[in-house]
Amino acid sequence: MRLPLQKAMIPAFRGLHTGALALAPRPRPLRHFHQTTLASLPRTRHFFTSNQLLAANDKADKTEDASSNATEAPPNTKASSSTSLKRKPVRASAAKSLRLGSATKPSKPARKPAVPETPEPDETDSSRAVRAICVAQSFDMPQVQEILRVHGFELDPDGTEFDTQAVVHARSVNNGDIFVFPSGTVVTWSVSEDVLVKLASKYLIGATRFPHLDRAEMEMLEFAPDETRETSYMKGEVVMLGTKAQELENNRLDTTLAKVAFSSGLARSPKLAVLETDLEYLLQESKATLNVLAAGSQSKLKRSSIMKMTGQLLNLRSQLNHYSDITEELPDMFWESESVLEDYYNQIGAALSVRRRIEILNKRIDYAHENVTVLREMISEKYGHRLEWIIIALITVEVLFELRRVYREDISEA
Repeated sequence: MRLPLQKAMIPAFRGLHTGALALAPRPRPLRHFHQTTLASLPRTRHFFTSNQLLAANDKADKTEDASSNATEAPPNTKASSSTSLKRKPVRASAAKSLRLGSATKPSKPARKPAVPETPEPDETDSSRAVRAICVAQSFDMPQVQEILRVHGFELDPDGTEFDTQAVVHARSVNNGDIFVFPSGTVVTWSVSEDVLVKLASKYLIGATRFPHLDRAEMEMLEFAPDETRETSYMKGEVVMLGTKAQELENNRLDTTLAKVAFSSGLARSPKLAVLETDLEYLLQESKATLNVLAAGSQSKLKRSSIMKMTGQLLNLRSQLNHYSDITEELPDMFWESESVLEDYYNQIGAALSVRRRIEILNKRIDYAHENVTVLREMISEKYGHRLEWIIIALITVEVLFELRRVYREDISEA
């Protein structure tokens, strides 16, 4: 019996399919036993890592991407980026603070008395600069007058008749004004920076009490004459001097009085900066002791070091609140003067944030004093425990001697 054509063709096609597979076997797939295809690709990281090598690679990749983007950017984009790089940053403080020697020397672990290095020349015109430097705890004012006379300076050239115990005014050959205050601060107008440093650190150093040249602090402001006004004022960070009377009547008295008031207010800032630096040193020194306590050890606490820290804190508080006129609302020499001088004094104090800095410094001193008080109590407790053990030892010895006496009496009676 003949099979249908459909049933006869199915085995034939099945044989052809299996034969083709037998003649051309399929290749085995390749397997990566060590590094897969995905693992061989460069790693892209979008998360934080503490591995320095990965961080360096990521920075290099970002630099390459930035350079490629810069090359592909149009010319107007480059111009805008160059102008943005030339834009000056906004200054955080009201005055330019110059710490002598800090530009060339890193952080100093210990204080070494040395003459402050002459700083690099500033781009500001010296004829329009007001600078103040604090080099000592105080000045001997009669000796300051003698030194200035010996070096050819003209004392009180405009006849302000201020008390020489409060301020000494001198004028140099190039008409630069010099004001010396008993707080150990020298303020100059239209005098170059190297001349001010030389005057304060070499000439006037003989009239100082407790000098600190290694911790000298400097502040600088700019001033500009205003020939259309008789009064002066602060315009941001610039002192605007009203010189109308000086130009019309050739009378420099009003201008000099304004300079005295502004100088008196400016002199507080470097003096305050010195106290801030002293407190910072003290806190850094006490940090090691606090770290030892945090580790649970009291073996390195010494009574002498705690007493030294207490004395330094008391000295700082006294210099800030008692032995200087930093915290005074108005110096005594302005009480009988015009009220406009008081306004000048307050304006420059507000520009330098003197009151706010005094409050912060007092709070930090209070915090440091609390720490020292805790350390002093711990030292007292430590010595109290030692005395208790000594008393216990003495009582034990006395009891032993008494027992020995009783024992001997019992033996003699027996």
